[in-house]
Amino acid sequence: MFASVVEEVGELAREINDREGYKKKRSINEENLGLELGDIIFSVVCLANNYRIDLDKAFRSVMEKYENRDANRWTRKNKIK
Repeated sequence: MFASVVEEVGELAREINDREGYKKKRSINEENLGLELGDIIFSVVCLANNYRIDLDKAFRSVMEKYENRDANRWTRKNKIK
């Protein structure tokens, strides 16, 4: 199952490389990026189910962590004079 996640991330990387101009693909399909992201989500859900992980609970915990850690990340506390 983890190998499936890795494979899907590789496919996403190919799509992003194509869009960013690093390595062009032979054929272009505008829907591919969304489909690859969907494949990754599906693979992650399958992996979580296999290990009986409450993915909703885990995601909420992660979001809380980022909200607390990065609350002031995009603001300047001290302006340069």
